[in-house]
Parts: sequence; C-alpha cells; structure tokens
Amino acid sequence: MNGLAPNATKLARSIAVIAGVFVCIHCAHAQAQIVVSANDAKVQLVDGVNTTVPKPPPDTVTIIQLGNGAPRILAELQVPNSIVGPPQNVAVTPDESLALVASSTRIDPADGTKTVPDDKLTVIDLQATPPAVLATLRAGNGASGVAINRAGTLALVANRFAGTVSVFTIAGKTVTAAGTVEVGTSESLLSGVAFSRDGRMALVTRNNDSLVSVLTVEGTRVENAKQDFAANLKPYGIDVSPAGDTAIVASIGVGATGGSDTLSVIDLTVTPPRAVNHLAVGPVAEGLAISPDGRHVAVTVMNGSNAAKSSPFFRDFGWLRVYSVNKSALALVAETQIGRWCQGVAWSADARTVLAQCAVEREIRTFGFDGRRLTAGPSIRVSGGPSGIRTVQR
Repeated sequence: MNGLAPNATKLARSIAVIAGVFVCIHCAHAQAQIVVSANDAKVQLVDGVNTTVPKPPPDTVTIIQLGNGAPRILAELQVPNSIVGPPQNVAVTPDESLALVASSTRIDPADGTKTVPDDKLTVIDLQATPPAVLATLRAGNGASGVAINRAGTLALVANRFAGTVSVFTIAGKTVTAAGTVEVGTSESLLSGVAFSRDGRMALVTRNNDSLVSVLTVEGTRVENAKQDFAANLKPYGIDVSPAGDTAIVASIGVGATGGSDTLSVIDLTVTPPRAVNHLAVGPVAEGLAISPDGRHVAVTVMNGSNAAKSSPFFRDFGWLRVYSVNKSALALVAETQIGRWCQGVAWSADARTVLAQCAVEREIRTFGFDGRRLTAGPSIRVSGGPSGIRTVQR
C-alpha cells in the first residue's frame, strides 16, 4: 500500500496523466520545425528546354511546418524567385524568425517569352500570423545562393550574373544592405555560398570557371581572400558540416548530356581549404544537404530527367541518394527514384525525414530515413516548380 486513499490515488494518477500529456505537447511543440520552399511559376520544362509560361501566375514561397504528424502548410506567399541557380536561394535565421529568398531571373517586360536577370531579395517574417513579407531589397544581378551565419547577424547572396557577393546585416527583423564583394566576373556564374561554423569564413562556388572562392569575415567586413581552389567540374550547391571541419560541394558537369557528376569533400581544417575526395553520384548533382547530426548527406540527381525525350541520356525519373559521411569518406547507404527536374533537398531536425523538390510534378516529396533506407511519405503540392528549399542550419 502507498498510504493514499482510493480517491487520492485516482487524483494523483489523473494529475500524472495530465502532466504527461502536457510534456508530450510541449515536446511536440519544441520539435516543430519550419521549412521554406521557393517555387518558380514562370517557367516549365518542355522536352528538355526551360521554357517560359505564357502569362504566368506569380512565383510563390510555401512555408511548411514539420514535427506534429504530417507536414502542414502554414502559408503561401507571392514572392519572386527563380529556378535558375542552385536550389539554395532560401535561408532561414537560426531563431526561425526570418526567411530570405533571392530571385535570379524575371520575365522580360519587353518580351514575355524570355527572362532577364533579377536582383531581388525578399525578407519574410516567419513569426507573424500568418507569415508575411517584411521588405523587398536589392542584391546584384542574378541573386542566387543565400547563406546566414550561425549568429543570425549577417547574410550573403551570390550574384550569379554579376560576379559579386552582396552583404546584408541582420538586426532583429531589420535586414540592411552592407556592400558587395568582387569575387569573379559575370561569366564566373557564382552559385552557392556557405559560412564556416565560426562565421569567420565563407565559401562561394563558381559554376562556370569550376572554382571555389574563399571569403574572410570580420564582423560585417567581408573580403575576398584570393584563395580560390578547384572542387570538380562546375561546382554548384554547397553545405558545411555541423562540426565545421568539412564542406561538401555538388557539381553539375556539362548538364543533361554529360556523364556522372560528383560530390566533393572540402577540408576546412587546413589553410587554404582544399578538396580531399570526390565521389561520383550520377548525372547532375543538383541539390544537397548535410544532415543535422553530420552523419549523412542527401543529394538530388537529375539522372537525365531534364533532357529531351529523344536524347540517349533521357530517363523519366531522378534519384534521391543518401551517403554516409565519415571524415572525408562518402558511401551510398540509401536511394530511391523521384520525379523529374528535381531540385533542392532538406532534412528534418532529427535527421529522420528527407524532403526533395520535384519541379515537373510541382510537389515536395517526403521520405522517412532510418539510417539504412528511405521510405516514401506524404507529398506536399505547391503552386509552381519548387526550386529552392531550406530549414534552419544549426
């Protein structure tokens, strides 16, 4: 006997149950996570050709919540963005208060069948109910890859058609332009950008001249270190490991008519940084993301799904592939077929869910991951070709 009267025992049990429910609700809330997808509504893939949509609807951004059962769409906003450039034109502040979305191209006002460079950077308040656009700023021509440092105080935008990186300061919910850095030329096609974990360095992929540039960061001062190095043919997307010791770069090679492209491991513990391993992953390594625990990297592979149907390289599906990461070594642990012209990839905070954007199908596909296999989950429909995706990079 515990010395409690029957009614007291029932009351104690009820309180325990209520407390348990409260704890579970609190835990579920703590695990909730924001995913931001940028969707390009102005272009479509027509027999292997990126083609403008006649009288297109506005581009959109879809804000999704993970963590409480099936993914839930919180809001969809009209925000300019573009499928041109790596699917990393979105960044989220560490406190999930803001999202930044860059736009590299827009419809040519003089000719609706063409696109021209864009330079917009949209600031979205993720904590508003519902989420809302706070400001539209200007970066440089072809505003493409976006990165925010771990302190949440500085953002960088790689300007694809300008050869520059734009610098922005972040103070609360105010984002302010703070200058530009010359990195390459307009022909370099700057693409992805990523901060080191300590925020004192950033790496920029140069897609057209197959280099990666190193930037030094001191406070709000960002400078070109002039320590360019090679990764592989046409580096594109880039991510830095949670430990900060390596970066991984995805390369797209010669595109839909080429052979297998690579992930390259970059050693960040040496000066200057350098590539120390390359692994073939398939034709056009489009999007990549390292898992929050640093144990895996996910990559979307075009696999010829963006080629013309008459091409000998055409396949009617792409691949989502997950590789284990052990220092500089990468090894395939899971793969699954996905849709066509698939773009970005993102992880849930617990590294048990992977999201992949498929532009032809206009949906984000989710997969459970147990460390060995990928299991299909619910898909999320969006209004436009999803072409950039990010969660908080802690």
